[in-house]
Amino acid sequence: MDIHRLKPGVNRSAHLFIASFLWSVIGVVLMLRGWGWIGSGIARFSVGFALLLGTVKSLLVLDKAAARSMERIKQFDDFTCIGAVYSWKTWLLVGLMMIFGITMRKITDPGIVIGTLYVAIGWALLFSSRRGWIGWWQWTHRA
Repeated sequence: MDIHRLKPGVNRSAHLFIASFLWSVIGVVLMLRGWGWIGSGIARFSVGFALLLGTVKSLLVLDKAAARSMERIKQFDDFTCIGAVYSWKTWLLVGLMMIFGITMRKITDPGIVIGTLYVAIGWALLFSSRRGWIGWWQWTHRA
């Protein structure tokens, strides 16, 4: 049996789409969770602060990471394993962030502070996903 037949390989266009899609969906999910934890009334002003923080993080950090990720994917051969959409270091970071988020929710009552943090991180991911979507669009519409 050829092990390569079992590998869930996809073309580069699919990798570019999946990378952008994941950043967008995770960003929206984090923002919705954060919104729910912030509460109502005057506390909603923290959303503006979160959007400002998220924009700064997006422009200074995540845009560069998204551009590197797009360039890395463009170097793939077609039918590279779908899990290669992110490097092993990125998958490790994702796992650590998930563990941190779960731990924070278990040891504290998510409220305005964690909610604001979630909205900021979610917005940064969603806003920087535009780099991936542009890369995917350009890749699929190249001459």
